[in-house]
Amino acid sequence: MPEPGPILAKLEAKNAGCLEAIMLNHQGLVAECTGDNLFIVHGRLETPAVTQGALDGITRGVVLEIAADLGIEALETELALHDVYNADECFLTGTAAEIVPVVSVDGRTVGDGRPGSLTRLIMAEFRRARVAPHVPAPERRAYAELP
Repeated sequence: MPEPGPILAKLEAKNAGCLEAIMLNHQGLVAECTGDNLFIVHGRLETPAVTQGALDGITRGVVLEIAADLGIEALETELALHDVYNADECFLTGTAAEIVPVVSVDGRTVGDGRPGSLTRLIMAEFRRARVAPHVPAPERRAYAELP
């Protein structure tokens, strides 16, 4: 049976006109969303560490692998809501959702209010990985066009 916390948070988010809710751990730090992992870009790619309560999701892991393949610095760390509010970019990952850009959080615009360049690159590489999963990232460009 699913945990009631994420279900109630998702209902509260929907009632507020939001698609998702950010879940905080017992220390008030970002853990994950109700059904997705969260990433921000602020000079580097950051996501809450599993030790902070984040689910070690499959898509989350693929994104971290893509970042490593592309030489993008990625850090599993502690994130506060302040970090999310001040991020240059933000996106969510999940098995069903795959990668979803976030352009506002709690009524605050993320970056310039559009999916950022790193978010778009990760999305493109994720799509390529689905098309050619056993081909290293740099060579995947031959298998799929950039969006």
